[in-house]
Order: sequence, then C-alpha cells, then structure tokens
Amino acid sequence: MDFPICSDPYGIIAARLGLDVDILLERVQALIGSGTIRRIGISVDSRKMGYCSTLAAVRVAEDCVERACEVIDFYPEITHSYLRADEFNIWFTVIAIDQLRIQEVLDELRIKLNLEVSDVLDLPVLKLFKLDARFKPTK
Repeated sequence: MDFPICSDPYGIIAARLGLDVDILLERVQALIGSGTIRRIGISVDSRKMGYCSTLAAVRVAEDCVERACEVIDFYPEITHSYLRADEFNIWFTVIAIDQLRIQEVLDELRIKLNLEVSDVLDLPVLKLFKLDARFKPTK
C-alpha cells in the first residue's frame, strides 16, 4: 500500500482499511509503543539528489560520550548517531553536498573532541547492496 502524500494521509489509509481514523491512530501508537514501528517518514535517496554519504565512527573515552554526542548532534549533515559497546563506541551517518564537506565535518569533530586521526573511522560505500526485505506475518 502506498502512503498517501496529502494533508490527511491517515484519513485516507483508514478509509482504505474500513476503519475509523481514531482506531487507526491508536493502532499506530500501539505499534510504536511496542517497538514494532520505530519511525514513519520518508526515505530520501541522497545519491539521486547529488549528495555523498559515509558511515563514520569515533572512539571516545566513556566519560566523554555525552559531550561527544552533543558535538556530533550539532551537525545537520549527521542524520543519526548511536552508541555501540565496542572500541569505536559512537557511530553515525554523514550526508553532505560532496566528499570535501564530509571530510570537513569529520575533521572538525576530531578537533572539537580532541581525537587522534586513528580515533575516527570513515567508511564510505564502495558497493551498494539494496535489499528489498518483505516479511510475511506469522500466525
């Protein structure tokens, strides 16, 4: 089912399903609350828009994680970040107008966080594998 792009998408979806819109919204909230749905929104192919991206990670001391997250979250080029229980403990995606800007962001982060060059990983896509995963509900 396509998600309608209009002023009342949930109204249209509810009508398609034969539900009252309030029931649909309750069900969506329940799915979000249970963790079944994490997010509802668009997914833009930044490459088709002419942008570049990379997966990056930094290695910071445990007592510096909160400050590092604040610095990382400052950049609009960073779409999301997450903690990992690993040597490189903060991972994030950088999407920018070009490779130069990606490098500038990573260099600025390194300087602001007082990191060595070896404390920053830049893992650009070398070959893209796009999976179209569709799951059938179990009964």
